[in-house]
Amino acid sequence: MDDGKPTGPKAKWWSRPSVEGAIPQGSGVPPARSDEMTAQQPPVADEPSTVAGPAPAPADAAPAPADPAPVPNAPAPAPADAAPTPHQGRPQPLHEPDAYSTPPYGGPGPWALAPPVQRPTPTPAHGTPMPPPAHQAPPPQVHIPHQPHTQPHQPHHQPLPLPMTPPSSQGQAPAQAPGGPPSSQWLRYDPWNAPGQQPLTQYGEPRKRRGRRAGLVAAGALALAACVLGGAVGAYIERNGGFTSVELPQADAEAGGRAPDSVAGIAASALPSVVTLHVSGSDEQGTGTGFVLDRQGHILTNNHVVQPASSSGEISVTFSGGQTARAKLVGKDSGYDLAVVKVTGVSGLKPLPLGNSDSVQVGDPVVAIGAPFDLSNTVTSGIISAKQRPITAGGEKGDGSDISYVDALQTDAPINPGNSGGPLVDTRARVIGINSAIRAADSGTGLSGGQSGSIGLGFAIPINQGKRVAEELINTGKATHPVIGVSLDMEYAGDGAKVGDKAADGGPAVTAGGPGAKAGIKPGDVITEVNGQRVHSGEELIVKIRAHRPGDQLELTLARAGKERTMKLTLGSADGT
Repeated sequence: MDDGKPTGPKAKWWSRPSVEGAIPQGSGVPPARSDEMTAQQPPVADEPSTVAGPAPAPADAAPAPADPAPVPNAPAPAPADAAPTPHQGRPQPLHEPDAYSTPPYGGPGPWALAPPVQRPTPTPAHGTPMPPPAHQAPPPQVHIPHQPHTQPHQPHHQPLPLPMTPPSSQGQAPAQAPGGPPSSQWLRYDPWNAPGQQPLTQYGEPRKRRGRRAGLVAAGALALAACVLGGAVGAYIERNGGFTSVELPQADAEAGGRAPDSVAGIAASALPSVVTLHVSGSDEQGTGTGFVLDRQGHILTNNHVVQPASSSGEISVTFSGGQTARAKLVGKDSGYDLAVVKVTGVSGLKPLPLGNSDSVQVGDPVVAIGAPFDLSNTVTSGIISAKQRPITAGGEKGDGSDISYVDALQTDAPINPGNSGGPLVDTRARVIGINSAIRAADSGTGLSGGQSGSIGLGFAIPINQGKRVAEELINTGKATHPVIGVSLDMEYAGDGAKVGDKAADGGPAVTAGGPGAKAGIKPGDVITEVNGQRVHSGEELIVKIRAHRPGDQLELTLARAGKERTMKLTLGSADGT
């Protein structure tokens, strides 16, 4: 079949076949768009000439002799055998026309007019901002007059002249009809134009390097500010623990009760019975401690505490609860360094129970209560460091009448000036001693005379001795001392207690009819043991004897003329001072 196939030169797909009656360039008629162009067709009888599409005839058939309807101002068709003049200055195809008439734009065939050339708006120079695309009017419609159907068999096909588009000014978009679709500069690209004449195109606006650098600088500044701010915030949180107020953790409130044998339990039980004494006399004043013995208001303390008020002084007693009362002296004894005062008109007194000092063991825990340096209700704790320490205190008078001899309990519980006369209690809050003396770093031995503070060497009178003396002072106003009826040589440097040759007043050293004379003691004998306990000096012998009651029986070991002897002795009694 040869129907519909042209017999002339075959056009290539990239060629522009010429069409008879093409509108030459410069005719004044605007170019028609490819979708509006239609091929010319011979008119049908009794019907206006309309375009319906090309209808190729057989190769040997002649064209129909129909005349097309006249079109005003339409150019005359060119002769079929006339060779069209190619458009000057445009590139020509380099290959023969395609026999199958494949158009480059997918049109209806080689007889269709070429689509209009669309040129993009020239792109402005690099860096120049472009205005937003304006709404553009579609190209004006072109009416193509009907042309007589000509034989497509041409010796040579000539490319269709391209309509010219008026050039637009730099950076301006062509005008657009109102209501028309927006034109795109990419639809105006001309593949047949010379390479040098193609406009510069690109997507979007040109990049602005200055703006990018500014963004990088801003980002860097922001990062630096964030680092500085983060460091400052971290330092503040580390130093202050956060931005909120500090709330320290704290344990919940506990029950106030304590175990009775704890220091707190002992203090709670004993403090109501402990008092502070303020003594003033004509020449001196002092502060000490005491504790309640009974509900009648008797209070036991040290003799050196009440010594300033012995003749015409005043004694004021302050209880742990703050109540104050005046007291009067009941009795005192300088040899034991004990005294008893009494308050009246005070109700609710709580006596402090007494323990047994003979049952105390070294290492037992103890608590000392007093008013060191007038600090009332001071509680310290420690242990029993030793027992039966021979301690002498006083002696300020020079005649020995104020010297006290104590077979003391040693403790490391802190005792300071002002603790004198206070109780030393065990774990059951029972009194086992009366705090009386300390050994200070300045070689002081007593609690008077501006002694320095405690160095862990405190001494207390055993309560067994204190009880006996207190009972005598309350009942008779004076205390009795056990004696052996001999005078000792206090300057003897040997081991033991030596009986002197004569008494201090010039009389015999051994009292006639006294306990020593009855036992067989003679001047010059050296007593080395009392009830099996070693004696190293005269002071120790006095301490050992005064640790007993008058009437007690002792076993003495002595040396005479190089020989050791043992004898029994019953203690006598002498009034104290």
